[in-house]
Formats: sequence, structure tokens, C-alpha cells
Amino acid sequence: MASGKFRLWRNGAIVLALLLGALVLWRMIVGWAPSRDEYPVQGIVADASHGVLDWPMLAATGVDFAYIVATDGSKDRDPRFAANMAGAREAGVRFGPLHRYDLCRLASDQATLFITTVPRSDVALPTAVEFGFTKSCSSKPDRALVLSEVATFLSQIEAHLGKSAVLMLSPDFEEHYKLSSAIDRNVWLEKTWLLPDYAAKPWVMWTANPKREIEGVDEPVKWVVVRP
Repeated sequence: MASGKFRLWRNGAIVLALLLGALVLWRMIVGWAPSRDEYPVQGIVADASHGVLDWPMLAATGVDFAYIVATDGSKDRDPRFAANMAGAREAGVRFGPLHRYDLCRLASDQATLFITTVPRSDVALPTAVEFGFTKSCSSKPDRALVLSEVATFLSQIEAHLGKSAVLMLSPDFEEHYKLSSAIDRNVWLEKTWLLPDYAAKPWVMWTANPKREIEGVDEPVKWVVVRP
């Protein structure tokens, strides 16, 4: 009987140790960010899904900059864009607007939405334009058409803001359309925990952890670093 109780206790202790180890590992994963020694400038992507952000707390805990989603396609304005931009500015966090490009919408319509949403700012970072395949748009137009439309979109928003945009490229989108070799802009790549190398040119920004948990925001955020 005693040996049976000992085995139960031992097995329970092993299970508890495994659970605690898994919890510690999980916390390390969700909290991971590249070394500040290698990448001194680090920041986040923010949109309405993150709710009301505590910008002073974010600034205090190491958020150097934020890309704030402004528009999506040709119809959707992020309802938290203006508030997030004001909050970042007041907290001393550098900020830039982000547009999510939609292959199923005309470039000129997307540019109109962006231009009427994002005010020109001398202190804002260059606009980021996110390119990726989505469930809401299953279309994959011909590459020549996509390149032409993207060029139209960029020329209009860049004329409005006076700065060249950064192309945020998902791996599958870049593999299919090879934007980085056709459009001369800085690129922003993504690869969880590992350095990305799928573009035709070196990246200037890297999404290193797509779901990092940090103080100041209730939901996980994309954690981004800048190449020194």
C-alpha cells in the first residue's frame, strides 16, 4: 500500500514538474524578443483588435515605435487609428500608418481611402503597406496586373505623404509575385524567431514574434525590429 502511494505521489510530482516546465517554456515563447544589443530599435503593430492601449506603459516597457493600422482595402477604416496615433504621439512613441492591401480592390480606390484617412505628418514614419493572401480575397491576378496596380497605389499615397513606403511582404505573397525584385522599396519581412531571407533584397524590418505578450495591451501583438 505504501509503495502504491509513493508511486502515485511520484507520478503526480512528475506531471506537476512537466506542467510547470511547459508553462515556463510557454512564457518564454510568448515573451521572446531579439536581443537589444543586436537590434536596439524595436516596436509593435497595433489595430482596433487590441482594444485601448496603454501607450505610456508601452513606452516605458520598450516600445520604441508603432505601426498603426489605418485602412484595409478600399472600404475599411480602422476605428482606433486616430486614437492610437494620438496616444503614441503623446507617449513619445514614434508612429507610422499601415495599409492592408487587398488584391480584390482597385488600387485607386484603396489609395483614396488611405489618403482621406491618414493626414500628412512630418514626424510620422514612412507608410507600411502589408501584402498577403487573405480568406476574404481568393483572387490571384496576373503578376503584371498586380505590379501595375501596386505602382499606382504607391505613387498616389507617396505623393500625399511625401515619403516612400515600406513593403511588408508575407512569404507566400513574395514567392508568388516577387514584389521585392520588381518594386524598388525597402522591405519588411516576417519569420517567427528566425531571420527571414525570402526577398530579393535585405530587409529593413523583421516581424520576429507575431504574438508577443507585453504590458500595456491585453492582446498579443506583432513584435518588430529594425535592422541596425
